[in-house]
Amino acid sequence: MDLGLKDRRALVTAASKGLGRACAEALVAEGAAVFISSRDQASIEATATTIKAAGWAAADVSKEPEALVAQARAKLGGVDIVVVNAGGPPPGTFESTPLESWDAAFQLTLMSAVRLVKAALPDLKTSGQGRIVFITSVSVRQPIPHLVLSNSLRAAVTGLAKTLSRELAPERITVNCLAPDAILTDRIRSLAAGAGGNIEDELKRRAAGAPMGRFGEPEEFGAACAFLCSRQAGYITGQTLGVDGGALAGVH
Repeated sequence: MDLGLKDRRALVTAASKGLGRACAEALVAEGAAVFISSRDQASIEATATTIKAAGWAAADVSKEPEALVAQARAKLGGVDIVVVNAGGPPPGTFESTPLESWDAAFQLTLMSAVRLVKAALPDLKTSGQGRIVFITSVSVRQPIPHLVLSNSLRAAVTGLAKTLSRELAPERITVNCLAPDAILTDRIRSLAAGAGGNIEDELKRRAAGAPMGRFGEPEEFGAACAFLCSRQAGYITGQTLGVDGGALAGVH
């Protein structure tokens, strides 16, 4: 299937590894010109070379998202697609999380999304096939223990997405979320390490507890992102698509 992504111009943040990289790779494979970013300069440069990205920048989306959009615009000549991703805030319970961590997570998870879209909006309005995809988490529907910051602020991003989907529909811009669970990335490995004990044993235990008895692959997640950015997904907006292998227990 031709997804209509050839020569579309995409910005994907936090894309040196994990879910962001998977999305960027999928878009590149469909012929899109993709600009990627990460806080780690060496890592993002290496990833750009490996996946044949059109450009890259070392940037902290919690501090300089407008400059990042300007760099992508200058390199690509405009922006048709924005895939908003950011590293997860640190784990913790409500009682164990200091107040200052809330402010940092607010900037990283919610305000980076707000500011990236705000900066890219003039381009998206003239695109003709504008696409915004927010990477959130299964936690927006089913909170995950010991992730109070992520549970709270990714839910806020979901509310933003739903609001934007109505506001931007007349401009033919779609706005959707991808809500993963148990995709085997460094984030999952980090959470497994935090559980104590042998990491590989903990990963096996978690995989066995999933409905499919395995973790999802980053490539499977990237394919879902490419579809939401496609021409065929032009009438899908305001949705949260779970990429969770059936982990969500609720009916939605």
